[in-house]
Amino acid sequence: MHPQVLEDRPGNCPICGMALIKKSGQISEGAGINLNTVLQPVNSSVISDVPAIVPEVKEMPVEIKADGYLDYDTRMFNNIASRYSGRIEKLYIKYAFEEIHKGQLMMDIYSPDMVTAQQDLVFLVKNSPQETGLINAAKQKLLLLGMTDAQVRQVIKTEIPFYSLPVYSPYEGHVHDMSHSQMGTTMEVDSPEYLENNRPLTIREGMYVEKGQTMFNVVDLHKLWAIIKIDPSEIALVKLNQQVTITSPDLPDMKYSGKVNFVEPVLENNDKTTSIRVYLDNMDHRLKVNSLVRATIQTGQAKGMWVPRSAVLDLGQRKIVWLMHEQLYEAHEVTTGIIIGNQVQVEKGLSVTDSIASVAQYFRDNESFIKTQDHE
Repeated sequence: MHPQVLEDRPGNCPICGMALIKKSGQISEGAGINLNTVLQPVNSSVISDVPAIVPEVKEMPVEIKADGYLDYDTRMFNNIASRYSGRIEKLYIKYAFEEIHKGQLMMDIYSPDMVTAQQDLVFLVKNSPQETGLINAAKQKLLLLGMTDAQVRQVIKTEIPFYSLPVYSPYEGHVHDMSHSQMGTTMEVDSPEYLENNRPLTIREGMYVEKGQTMFNVVDLHKLWAIIKIDPSEIALVKLNQQVTITSPDLPDMKYSGKVNFVEPVLENNDKTTSIRVYLDNMDHRLKVNSLVRATIQTGQAKGMWVPRSAVLDLGQRKIVWLMHEQLYEAHEVTTGIIIGNQVQVEKGLSVTDSIASVAQYFRDNESFIKTQDHE
């Protein structure tokens, strides 16, 4: 008899003529699968030999991985402004981003006001040495206008004023042009493409500067900000002072440690992520501004029921697992929480005694839909 021939009443095989044998309700004695099981709808149940696993209740270290970039630490911005009006006679700093040290000569300025103030001091010292109050006031005026003690003493000693006053940097760092000072009066100057890395300063020899005008920004690059973009679904886990490890594709052998120092309270325009700041030490100057970085944030421990990511099938608005029921797997909806590495937290829909398929994707049929069944 041919086993593929099935009839609903006794009779003979239409192929070979042998008498049909009544089935006992089992596919075969060794299979152990009921016929009703085989007849279940395929969009909600599947017979498979995929290994089954059980959920685990445990604590998992929670890490958030996010991308970002390096930026200037604006706390290290120092403006150098002119304390008096005058003309730049000699400029010793030529290019933007040029390194400068504290006490380094930056420029010489001719200022008629400063020359007059020095001449007043020389006149008092020569003609009224007994007027110590006036002499001290004249000296103090020159010091407040930016002259050093040594320069004032030299004027008194030689009785010759400086017609071209040297200006020294009070800070250490890299020189930024006025276009980096974020002042509304800054004049933008286009530079040829080949000069972008050594762009000339907009300030020039022979230019006149006004009292209080910002001429340079000096930025200390020993400290930088890492601006990290956090997805809205994870921002609730981020707290101040959490440990952060920063890596850069430009420096694969280096790791930098820091803490979450600031969580920005507003979203930037057209930005769906929340920015956090991590202050970094850059004493070796190996980190470069605008470089891309990768951050790993340690947010603590999360206790719950966990299953492998491969066991959960994401259907968009729903997430399901394939729950083992008797001899087959049935689609079962669950509510998931956070994802850590290869583990998914299950908040609702499973118990520790349930068995589920270890790989859910194998059961998906792209040409049909998956229907879940309600279980008590």
